[in-house]
Amino acid sequence: PSVPRHTNRLINEKSPYLLQHAHNPVDWYPWGQEAFDKAKTENKLIFLSVGYSTCHWCHVMEEESFKSKEIGDIMNEHFICIKVDREERPDVDKVYMTFVQATSGGGGWPMSVWLTPDLKPFAGGTYFPPEDGVHRVGFRTVLLRIAEQWKENKDALLESSQRILEALRHTSEIRVQGQESPPPPKEVMGTCFQQLSRSYDEDYGGFSKSPKFPTPVNLNFLFMYWALHRTTPEGARALQMALHTLKMMAQGGIHDHIGQGFHRYSTDQHWHVPHFEKMLYDQGQLAVVYSRAFQISGDEFFADVVRDILLYVSRDLSDQAGGFYSAEDADSYPTTTSREKREGAFCVWAAEELRALLPDPVKGATEGTTLGDVFMHHYGVEEAGNVDPTKDPHQELTGKNVLIARHSPELTAARFGLEPGQLSALLQECRQRLSSARAQRPRPHLDTKMLAAWNGLMISGFAQAGAALAEQGYVSRAAQAAAFLRTHLFDPDSGRLLRSCYRGKDNSVEQSAVPIQGFLEDYVFVIQALFDLYEASLEQGWLEWALHLQRMQDKLFWDPKGFAYFSTEAGDPSLLLRLKDDQDGAEPTPNSVAVTNLLRAACYSGQMDWVEKAGRILAAFSERLQKIPIALPEMVRATAVFHHTLKQVVICGDPQGEDTKEMLHCVRSVFSPNKVLMVADGDSAGFLYHQLPFLASLERKDGKATAYICSNFTCSLPVTSVQELRGMLSP
Repeated sequence: PSVPRHTNRLINEKSPYLLQHAHNPVDWYPWGQEAFDKAKTENKLIFLSVGYSTCHWCHVMEEESFKSKEIGDIMNEHFICIKVDREERPDVDKVYMTFVQATSGGGGWPMSVWLTPDLKPFAGGTYFPPEDGVHRVGFRTVLLRIAEQWKENKDALLESSQRILEALRHTSEIRVQGQESPPPPKEVMGTCFQQLSRSYDEDYGGFSKSPKFPTPVNLNFLFMYWALHRTTPEGARALQMALHTLKMMAQGGIHDHIGQGFHRYSTDQHWHVPHFEKMLYDQGQLAVVYSRAFQISGDEFFADVVRDILLYVSRDLSDQAGGFYSAEDADSYPTTTSREKREGAFCVWAAEELRALLPDPVKGATEGTTLGDVFMHHYGVEEAGNVDPTKDPHQELTGKNVLIARHSPELTAARFGLEPGQLSALLQECRQRLSSARAQRPRPHLDTKMLAAWNGLMISGFAQAGAALAEQGYVSRAAQAAAFLRTHLFDPDSGRLLRSCYRGKDNSVEQSAVPIQGFLEDYVFVIQALFDLYEASLEQGWLEWALHLQRMQDKLFWDPKGFAYFSTEAGDPSLLLRLKDDQDGAEPTPNSVAVTNLLRAACYSGQMDWVEKAGRILAAFSERLQKIPIALPEMVRATAVFHHTLKQVVICGDPQGEDTKEMLHCVRSVFSPNKVLMVADGDSAGFLYHQLPFLASLERKDGKATAYICSNFTCSLPVTSVQELRGMLSP
C-alpha cells in the first residue's frame, strides 16, 4: 500500500469505523470537548457524520465525498467536522437520529447533521451524492448553502435550532400519565397478534413484502402467544406463522449456506438476495429463537440451524480472549487483484465456477449426473445468474448466484434417483468444497470492536442453545464470554459496565484512553445473559453479578418522576436529550427486556420492589402498548410474563446426580416461557439460600431429586416423576 497523503486525528482512535476515515483529507475530530471548544472559539458550525464500519452507504459516501480533496477543503474551511461510530456511541446517534427522522420523515446511515456550536441540530439527512443530480441536491451544494446561511442569517438559524430542540423534547417524552397502571394483557396480546397476523406473508413468512428483516422480537412474541393459547385456532396460527418464517429464512439466501450464520436482511420478498453484512446481534437473537423452535417442535431442522449459527460465531466472530466481535462487512474484493470492492463478492457464485468445482459423476444417480447438477438444482443456480436485476441496482451481482434451497431434500433426491440420506451426504461434500474455494477469496472487513450489549445477546444465544440442545460446550463458551466481560468490560472499583473494548496489536484486548461508560442497553442485555447463563450452568456467581448490575442500572438510569429507564445516564452536557427508546427494532428496546429482567431478579432475590418497578415500566408505555403493540412485541411478551407471574421451578438434589440431571434436562427441553429455574443443592451457606430463606424448607422426597413449582415463594406439592414435572411446566 502507498503511503497515505493525509492523516487526521482519528488515527489515535480505537474504533474500526473511525480508523477507516483516518486518512481522509477532512480534518475529522472524534466526538469530544476538543471539537466542541474549537467550534465555539472559531464560531463555526459543526458537521456531524455518524455511521458504522460495515455500512455499505457509509463506504460509498466516503469514496465519493470524504476522500475528495476539493470537498474536504470546503468542509475544513467552513465547519468543525466530527465522526461518530454509532455502535460505540448509540447515545449521540439516537439524539440526532430523532431529529433527522422528525424533520425528514426517514433516517439511516450514514447520518449527516449540521449543528450550531452549542450542538443543537438545524439541518440533516442521510447519504448525499457528491454533486447535484436530477432528483437530489449534492453534498458540495448543501455544504456551501449552509455555510452561506450561517454567514447571512446566523440569528435565525440559532433561533430555529432552539425551537427544534424544544419540540423534540416534548414529542420524545415517555412518562406515566397520572395514576396509570400496567395495560390489560389480554387486550394488548390480542391486538399485537392481530396486527402481526394482518402483516404476515402467507407464502414466504415474515411480516412485510420487501425488504424483509429477521425480527426475532416478533417470533418470540408469537411463541409466547402460542404457549398461552395453544388449544385455540389463534394459538395454532401464531405457531405456524413463527415456524414457517424460520423455515423460509433458513432455506433462503439470507442464510449463508456455505459459511454459516445469517446476513442482515433480505432485499426481496423471498428471503433470497440479502444485504450481505453479518451482525453479532442477529446471530445471538436468532440462536435463541431457533433453539425455542426446536424445544417446541422437536424438529432437528431447527437444532441444525442453531448449530450452524454458533459454528459461524465461534469460528469467525470470536476473539481468542473470549469476547465476540461486532460484524462482518457486506463488501469485499472479488479477487486478490481487484481494485474495487463489491457487495456480496465473498458469498456469490457463477454457474461455471460451480461446475468446475463439482465435476464428479454421482454413483447411483441417473446417467451422467454430476455433483454440480445435483447441487445447482437444489440451490436454484442458473447459468445466467439467479439475481433479479431490480434487486441489484449497481449491477454488482450480474451473472452471479445467491444460493437458496429451492427444493425439499426429498424432491431433489427423487429428481436424480437418490436416497435422501445419500443426498444429504452429497450436499455436505459439495458445501465443504465450496467453503475451501471461498477461503481463497479476499475476506470482507471484520469489525473487531467488542460491545457489552451485543456480547450479552450472544451469551444468551450460546447459553439458551446449550440448555435446549443439551450441549455443554455451548454453555462453556457462554461462560468464557461472560468471564471476558467481567475482565474487560466491567470496572470493579465503580461497579459499572463499560461499553466497548477492541482487538489491539498482537491480538491483545485494548481499551480507549477514556473508556466509554455502559449505556442502559449494555446493562439490560448483560443482565439477561447472566440469568440465562445461570439457568444453563447453575453457577451462582453469575446470579450474584446479575443482581449487582440490576441495582446499578436502577441507580444510573431510572426515571423516578416519569417511570421506566432512560437510555443514558444524567450529567453529560454534550447530550441534549435523555431519551427512552419506544420501538423494538433489530434489537429489542432495553425497557422491554428490563421488565422481564426485573421479574427474574425478584424471583432470585425475594426483592418484591423489583416487581413494582416492572409494572411501572409497563404503565409508562401503556398508551403505546394499547395503540400500536406491534411496535413493542417484546414488551407485549413481558406484559404477559408480568400478569401470569413467573413460576419458580426449584429442583432439590445433587447437581451431579443422575436423577437431578434428568429433571434438569426435562425443564430445559420444554418451552416454558414463564418460569425461572434454580437448584437447591442443600448448601445452606450458598448465595441462593441467603437470598431466599424459603429454600431451606424444601427437601428431597424419599432421597430422590425432587421438583417444586413455586409462585411468589409458595410451593406446590413435591414431584419426583419427570413425566409429572413435564405436565406441570406447561403454562
